[in-house]
Amino acid sequence: MEKERPADPPKVLPASGRGRSVGGEFEPPYLHPDYVSTIARAPRRQLVRLPPEWFHRTQGPAFGRVPVRPADADLTRQHPGEPLGERIIVAGRVLDADGLPVAGTLVEVWQANAAGRYADPADSHPAPLDPNFSGAGRCLTDAAGRYRFLTVKPGAYPWANHLNAWRPAHIHFSLFGAELGSRVVTQMYFPGDPLLRLDPIFQAIPDPRGQERLLARFDLELTEPAWALGYRWDIVLRGRSATPREDGG
Repeated sequence: MEKERPADPPKVLPASGRGRSVGGEFEPPYLHPDYVSTIARAPRRQLVRLPPEWFHRTQGPAFGRVPVRPADADLTRQHPGEPLGERIIVAGRVLDADGLPVAGTLVEVWQANAAGRYADPADSHPAPLDPNFSGAGRCLTDAAGRYRFLTVKPGAYPWANHLNAWRPAHIHFSLFGAELGSRVVTQMYFPGDPLLRLDPIFQAIPDPRGQERLLARFDLELTEPAWALGYRWDIVLRGRSATPREDGG
């Protein structure tokens, strides 16, 4: 009887430096020591590719019990009063590798309030909560792949990654396509933020071109006079110009 072959030792993924190649660009590595929490949660073995017939091929997008409504994209009108902070419009297009629009994509956002605090019991940052701001919204892209949100600019906040660590202002984005397995999660940042060069999450992207794709740009044409500043941010799903994802942590 043939002896059972011993199991192969775990294959450790790259710890730092270069991330995973996607369409000629690089995504953040799963394990990035400067981003301390990835040390405990990064996979240590090769990832398992699920067969295509499994549940991740379920048709999407998924809306839950409540359908997406136009009002869901206005984060400033979800409560009786006005939220505090600087109103901003964040808009752009969802595009494929060929620059063509991706219609019918479910775009979800969540963020901290203007003081840098999330409406989440897990957030113990001693900054004020805003009773008129929940910090979450969603919309569907139109036939031209366009999305648009009205919100307030999020504040920076401290986090326990290292001594005197602060996260730059950012908005989380999640996109669902035609299948549930096609989800993309990423973050949008604001230009000129001095905290960007100190942020391990942003700096986990080794390619400067990838970092630039996470930066929104101020858009005067999108700005509404006496109401809200406009920021434009396009999201490219695949290819050499793809927007870096957040699946590294």
